Amino acid sequence: MIEWVFETLRSYVEIAIFLTLAIGFWVGRLRVGTFSLGVVTSTLLAGVLIGQIGIEISPHVKSTFFLMFLFAVGYGVGPQFFRGLKGDGLQQVTFAVFLCVAVLATAVVTGKLLGYSIGTTAGLLSGASTISAVLGVASDSISQLPLAAEEKRALLDAMPVAYAITYLFGTAGSAWILASLGPKLLRVDLAEECRKYEAEMGGSATSEARITAYRELIVRAIRITNRDWIGKTVGDLEKSFSMRTFVQRVRQGGALIEAKPDLVLQGGAVIALAGRRSLILEREPSIGKEVDDRELLDFELTMLDAVVTNKQLAGKTLGELVERDLFEIGRGVFARKILRSGVPLPLTVGLRIDRGDTLTLVGAKPDVERAAAAFGYVDRPTEETDMVVMGLGITAGALVGAITIYFGGIPLSLSTSGGALVAGLVCGWLRSVNRTFGRIPAPALWVFNNIGLNAFIAIVGISAGPQFVAGLMSNGLSLFLAGLVVTTIPLVLGVYAGKYVFRMKPPIVLGACAGARTTTAALGAIEAEARSNVPALGYTITYAVGNTLLTIWGVAVVLLMS
Repeated sequence: MIEWVFETLRSYVEIAIFLTLAIGFWVGRLRVGTFSLGVVTSTLLAGVLIGQIGIEISPHVKSTFFLMFLFAVGYGVGPQFFRGLKGDGLQQVTFAVFLCVAVLATAVVTGKLLGYSIGTTAGLLSGASTISAVLGVASDSISQLPLAAEEKRALLDAMPVAYAITYLFGTAGSAWILASLGPKLLRVDLAEECRKYEAEMGGSATSEARITAYRELIVRAIRITNRDWIGKTVGDLEKSFSMRTFVQRVRQGGALIEAKPDLVLQGGAVIALAGRRSLILEREPSIGKEVDDRELLDFELTMLDAVVTNKQLAGKTLGELVERDLFEIGRGVFARKILRSGVPLPLTVGLRIDRGDTLTLVGAKPDVERAAAAFGYVDRPTEETDMVVMGLGITAGALVGAITIYFGGIPLSLSTSGGALVAGLVCGWLRSVNRTFGRIPAPALWVFNNIGLNAFIAIVGISAGPQFVAGLMSNGLSLFLAGLVVTTIPLVLGVYAGKYVFRMKPPIVLGACAGARTTTAALGAIEAEARSNVPALGYTITYAVGNTLLTIWGVAVVLLMS
């Protein structure tokens, strides 16, 4: 029976791939305390285990999944990558380049000092910096080297060994260095620094990690009894509040009236007052008394995601947008959260919005519809993916990447994988400025990202299975220590450079280090330590640049080690 299963897996490799994915995703979600192998490492080890029976898979299958993954990566970070190349994003771009160069230099120097092969050094770079894409890009570059097939095979088999040994500290160590050691290196109380930053920017940046019964935004029915407001307009009442507060509806003269700024309030009028709970409770006694008026409050509220594409609004702070005389589009509308490349940003009046940002707006349905359309594009849920753009994008990118130029006998090429990444960057940016172009819904992007990467990793593990154990036995301890060095040194350099050279705020420095190293786990640990999501302000641009550069380092490490 067992032999029949083994023979079936050898004959039908697609079964082996999906079995590896199933085991990898299952084991990757298991936790012992706070420790978890993660899906990628679990999939690699599952592939290595299944590969012990000797399964041969065409490298073209691996490449197909990898191109799908890289296009999805580029598509996701494209808007922030190009946005970072101009304006105030240049500081973070420069910082990300510095840290990525430090990662590459540390890996190459360590590899040369320890006498590692090209494949081992590429795996060291990939695992210690937790950028799995390096395995694929480096594989493409190694395949172009003027070496015998057996030598290329040995280099390719060495990569997953080094990756698996160094990846665990690359993930867990990065989180510990940035969240626990980082504030000590900077000599700051991270939570206090975030509170200071929030005070400077205005507003709150507290993480929304838990569900609470408290509702900050409320609508209350208040009967006007203070004679000072009788004869005044709705606009006069709204302007008397220190923060945005609106009258949504009014009951007076025996009728329900949709509130307009010039509507004159009469004695005994009941208003539906919308705004922040603390402010309304503070001001209620100076206006009148709360009453139970179900009909007055029975109007439809809605919540929509609006993607910023309007050039007139991009680059402005939230404070500028809510000034009553600047834009009338926001009356009656509140921002609930803001996402940039899927990362929540602190909701402060000093936050500048950019093209591609997603604002979640809440309020009365007509007001929200009006405001969302003015920001740019209402991002309504859909299941359809524009496969035409994705297919042609990968094709065009791979064709450009396939062009090889020889310099001193050394083949220089972006590679088909690098070309797919660049194509994704361009398509993602075009999508941010023209929301009718190339839509890929978030669930579909998740599939392309995760299945593309993990299917590639599964095939790498299956193919390297027979040689993996031998490599682990011969270089295990050496690689672990080398990974510790390659993970730690660039991050420590980044922390000090961010403070003393780039003059960034401590929370931003730590977020930028996490972004440039593309470690979302570290960002989560930093935000937990800070009890704030202010560090995310340093994450999005540096993540876009880091994801791109560290992937391209798969080509660079092969050239430098050749």
